Amino acid sequence: MVNILIACEFSGIVRDAFKEKGHYAVSCDLLSTERVGNHIIGDVRKEINFKKFDLMIAHPPCTHLAVSGARWFEKKIKEQKEAIEFFMYLINVPIKYICIENPISIMSTVYKKPDQIIQPWQYGHGETKKTCFWLKNLPKLKETNIVNGRDDRVHKMGPSKMRWKNRSRTYKGIADAMADQWGKYINENTKT
Repeated sequence: MVNILIACEFSGIVRDAFKEKGHYAVSCDLLSTERVGNHIIGDVRKEINFKKFDLMIAHPPCTHLAVSGARWFEKKIKEQKEAIEFFMYLINVPIKYICIENPISIMSTVYKKPDQIIQPWQYGHGETKKTCFWLKNLPKLKETNIVNGRDDRVHKMGPSKMRWKNRSRTYKGIADAMADQWGKYINENTKT
C-alpha cells in the first residue's frame, strides 16, 4: 500500500482511482470534494505533513501559468509570480515521488520542460487536452487505451462560471493509469 496525497484536487477522481487499487489516498484543496471521500479542505501548505506520503500528484491552479492565457500575462504579474512560487513549492516538498500536472504553461521556460505530455485519447477518452507532467522519481505514464474521435471539447467550452472547474477535472482513464502504473512502481521500489 502506498500513501498518496492528491494536492489541489476537488473532484476526487485521482484520489478514488488510488483508493480503488487498495492504496491510502487523501485529496486536499481549498474547495470541498465533489465525491465523498478522504479529503482535507484547506491550503496544502498549511494542512499537510508531507513526510507521511510516498507519492504526491499535484494539480496547481493554472489560471496564471497556462499559455492559453498569455495575452493577459502582462496584467497579472503579481498573480503569476505567486502561481510560479506555488508550483515550485510543490515540486520541492519532501516527498520522494512527485507528479505536477498542468497544461502547456510558462513553467516550461521558468522551471524546465515537462517530462511528459499526454492526451486523454491515449487513455480511453476520445478528446484532446494536452496535459504536462513534471515528474520526480517516477516513470512516464504508458498509454493504456488509444481511441479515435479526438474532439477538442475542453478547448471549445463556452464561457460560464463553472468553465474553469469543468476544464480542470482529470479524466478517469488517466487517473486509473496513474493508480495502476505508479502504485505498482512505488510498491516494487520500496520493498525491503
